[in-house]
Amino acid sequence: MTPYWLMKSEPEECSIDDALAAPQATVPWTGVRNYQARNFMRDGMQVGDGVLFYHSSCAEPGIVGIARVASGTRPDPTQFDPQSPYFDAKSKPEAPRWLLLDVQALKKTRLIGLPELRATPELADMVVLQRGSRLSITPVSEAHWRWITQKMLGG
Repeated sequence: MTPYWLMKSEPEECSIDDALAAPQATVPWTGVRNYQARNFMRDGMQVGDGVLFYHSSCAEPGIVGIARVASGTRPDPTQFDPQSPYFDAKSKPEAPRWLLLDVQALKKTRLIGLPELRATPELADMVVLQRGSRLSITPVSEAHWRWITQKMLGG
């Protein structure tokens, strides 16, 4: 699998600033409730993989930081908490459906918004830009990672 990912977070839940302010700039990535995104975490993501931290469901969605996968997967405790918006009554502790992993924020970047991403021909086939793409975690090709981190972020 790819060593690079784009992970969406709603800034009201966990912004890049929240992640950077957390102990060791590391946050548990809770609330993933899509099987394909869960499978990316379970089967594809490895400690050290690069992450484009993306703010979604906000006024200006886009890439706002660089992070890395900081742990392997483990059961997401929010699935068992009736008070959580991510509660899943069908998930049982002995057979959890949902996983999380830790993400360590490395740096905040300038906003690379959807209009800029869409206007960049080199990124036209990026998964997050495909029609109907709503996944909270998507793979990022090495070429797309390099283009964004070197050409768009200058480093």
